[in-house]
Amino acid sequence: MKRALAIGMGLLLAACTVRPPAPEAPASSGYFDNTGRDDVLSGGVKLIPITTPKGSFKVWTKRVGNNPRIKVLLLHGGPGFTHEVFEGFDSHFPGAGIEYYYYDQLGSYYSDQPNEPELWDLARFVDEVEQVRQALKLDRDNFYLLGQSWGGLLAIEYALAHQDHLKGLIVSNMVSSIPVYNAYADKIFKTTMDPAVLEQIRKFEATKTTDDPRYMGLLIPHHYEHHILRMPFASWPDPMLRTFKHMNPAVYVPMQGPSELGASGKLEHWDRSGDLGKITVPTLTIGAAHDTMDPEHMKWMAGQVKRGRYLFCPNGSHCAQYDDPEHYYPGVIAFIRDVDQGSGTFSAD
Repeated sequence: MKRALAIGMGLLLAACTVRPPAPEAPASSGYFDNTGRDDVLSGGVKLIPITTPKGSFKVWTKRVGNNPRIKVLLLHGGPGFTHEVFEGFDSHFPGAGIEYYYYDQLGSYYSDQPNEPELWDLARFVDEVEQVRQALKLDRDNFYLLGQSWGGLLAIEYALAHQDHLKGLIVSNMVSSIPVYNAYADKIFKTTMDPAVLEQIRKFEATKTTDDPRYMGLLIPHHYEHHILRMPFASWPDPMLRTFKHMNPAVYVPMQGPSELGASGKLEHWDRSGDLGKITVPTLTIGAAHDTMDPEHMKWMAGQVKRGRYLFCPNGSHCAQYDDPEHYYPGVIAFIRDVDQGSGTFSAD
């Protein structure tokens, strides 16, 4: 688990502010009615076959609830992490009547994990999401895509390729440019961290000995507890601990790279800032005051898309759903409700 944590955090990878929603009403009886569903015996779980250049594999999904107008597919971070990072949604989405889908991307713990390095490619992941959408029968009348960190990057790419299938897009804790992310890390974290600590961290990374427990002993108190999840590590929620325990470095490292204080790998030069104006579906971007990503850039993103809204979590970090739920969930639910009802204010309105 320590090795997974050590290599896994770099990328867990004029806008309007969000107004709070009305108090959540109890979900209707139809929300719990699974009549006619083909996943009842499995509790909503489906293993979805996908085709790739290296053959066919299966990815794990799980449906929660029933709402024909609102269906949210969750894209976890990493790459190579798991859906478990979203399990806190169970305390909020059912009460709002939102149907949502957990999903482990190919290579992640609950899905197939082929030893095929060529599959760890951004365009192939986008195609995988489209195959999952088709299998789950999600469409522009009900399909919301929520991606966090790497999942947010993937959500942006999916929207640019397939937004004709989307009803709404939520980009959580992810900027539109890896160079911007790296520059923010250089400016904010590497200049404010204790120089002696930073020097030791860099030595471990330079010598490729990040599996040394002393490496984590430095990163947890000096970085993770301040910018990933603002709680003492001993108090981190169980879903967070499990998603790190189950992380697959064979997917993560080639795409994101091993560094904790910046991103590299295949994604090092990814930048879609100039293409945000092509996204026309209602879009929510989420930033947090203590995030590893620049919240001002995420606010800027909401003004670049055609119909954007920005949600700021003043108490949150990279996993704001856990350390600032008081702002995160009401803001997300308000956005979904407004898009569903054709109401609310967006940057182009």
